[in-house]
Amino acid sequence: MISRIPLWAATSLIVMAGAYNTVLFLLSRRRIRRSRRPGTPRFYVFLLACLNEEKVIGESLARITSLPADSFVALVIDDASDDRTADVVRAFDPDRVWLYQRQLPDARRGKGAALNAGVRHLRSSGLLGGRDPQDVIICVVDADGRLDPHTLQSVDPYFDDPATGAVQIGVRMYNRHLGLLARLQDMEFVVYGDVFQSARRFIGSVGMGGNGQFMRLSALDSLGGAGPWSDSLTEDLDLGVRLIARGWRNQYCTTAAVSQQAVLDVRRLVRQRSRWFQGHLQSANLVPLILREVATRPALDLLYHLSSPVLILLTSLLPLSFLIALAGTVAASVRAGHALVSPMWLLGPYVLSFTAAYVYGFVYAKRERTLGLVRSVLVAHVFILYGYIWFAAGWWGLWRMVTGKRTWLKTART
Repeated sequence: MISRIPLWAATSLIVMAGAYNTVLFLLSRRRIRRSRRPGTPRFYVFLLACLNEEKVIGESLARITSLPADSFVALVIDDASDDRTADVVRAFDPDRVWLYQRQLPDARRGKGAALNAGVRHLRSSGLLGGRDPQDVIICVVDADGRLDPHTLQSVDPYFDDPATGAVQIGVRMYNRHLGLLARLQDMEFVVYGDVFQSARRFIGSVGMGGNGQFMRLSALDSLGGAGPWSDSLTEDLDLGVRLIARGWRNQYCTTAAVSQQAVLDVRRLVRQRSRWFQGHLQSANLVPLILREVATRPALDLLYHLSSPVLILLTSLLPLSFLIALAGTVAASVRAGHALVSPMWLLGPYVLSFTAAYVYGFVYAKRERTLGLVRSVLVAHVFILYGYIWFAAGWWGLWRMVTGKRTWLKTART
């Protein structure tokens, strides 16, 4: 007989998550109109922290230097690479692309440490030329990041509001056509941006994504300490929360994106996500700050977001419970010589598990029009199953946390 306890637990968790996602989806459909206010032109500095990135850094810098704007530079932080990363960077115009090379033993201490060193270098070297930190915008771009040509034109109006501390743009996979796994990662980021991040604009809890995040230098300065980025494995998550706690407003730009390279191997993908999961676990130390400094509505959403690792680990037990119950029912049916439950019994689990696929397919089809609505919905069904990758990554990340492993699991490029 099918156990009622796992089914009730599964139903409760899925219904609560479904209600939360429905509210965010409805909020995400609202639109914000922005008008330009005349002000001081802003100076943009693109920070690229690199460790052995010779395969991808050239294309990324080519995209940045071709942006249709004048007041910007790229600062590449070479974190003691032992390949040709520095040589590739030096081939670009030194007035537009600056190179800062770190050396061991100070280097290779994580992305956050490299970014902090880059900001310190900007201040100490005089490269900013005495500009007001309020008018200097720091943008973090991964070494494989490819910005939309209109990115600066889309982002700049958000900083007309002096209370805006940071703006996150969308993230896409530029190799999303190279197989189902790459397509699913692209759908993952589109759904997260177009539903969750878009809704959080109205809640006040927009997060930073580590790639394509724009921050006012004065906002970074307000965080104090040894540098704005922490040594967490998800330093971007920490940064976004601390900016909100300091009273800055984080925004999400829906009209521009940075494209990065999707991981094409399942094991490497789980490895990457285990680092993200472990970073989320580390960010539990932000809870007292949120309770003390953040307003109620964004605080509740941030606390829910930080609790996601625990929810993932709990949810990972439900499919196993369901399969055990199903196997028991099949075995009992065989012994009884007839089915003990109606095939319609499977309809309930399908509705609970896959209803979101229709919403996700609709959202993705609006971004990826060449795929079409029907195919997007079909891919979204696979996307629901793809989410089980987080179960493996979650337990791996928890094991790394328990055993004290905190190294930066860098994702290899192809």
